[in-house]
Amino acid sequence: MNTKNLVLMSLLVGVGAVLYIVIPGFNGGMKPDFMLTMMFIGILLFPEIKSVFLLGISTGIISGLFSTFPGGFIPNVIDKSVTAFVFFGLVLLINKYVKKLPVAIVLTCIGTLISGVVFLSSAIFLIGADVPFMGLLVAVVLPAVAINAVAFFIIYPIIGKLIKRSKFETALTA
Repeated sequence: MNTKNLVLMSLLVGVGAVLYIVIPGFNGGMKPDFMLTMMFIGILLFPEIKSVFLLGISTGIISGLFSTFPGGFIPNVIDKSVTAFVFFGLVLLINKYVKKLPVAIVLTCIGTLISGVVFLSSAIFLIGADVPFMGLLVAVVLPAVAINAVAFFIIYPIIGKLIKRSKFETALTA
């Protein structure tokens, strides 16, 4: 891992944090998590274990710091770390198709759903949050899946073009 990769990953996490903070909440303050979208883009650009670990931990900590969910810090760290490695596993599983935008969007939807389930489960079991799992899954996680898919559809091609122009070495340019 080199400095260029770290800088690009930190830029992705930073943009995700800004989007996460700026986007207004719905359903009692719950927000779609754009940190996930940027984490998924980072994993697609740098599909290696060290990068996945760094992206998962850093997005989890930053999401946790800005979480509007009561006691959401620890569930965010758990959720992003688990989701990062599951997403990475899916990327490795279908490696030759992952560069196609529709496949990447489907992976983003699956990853967002996994993230929501892991977050809600860890919040209920670890924090003891008294929240209706299915209600929040339908009211918050499923809309977040749709929003992240749209965001990914818009952001991923832009980042891909910028990287190709800059002759940056990533999985997209390999």
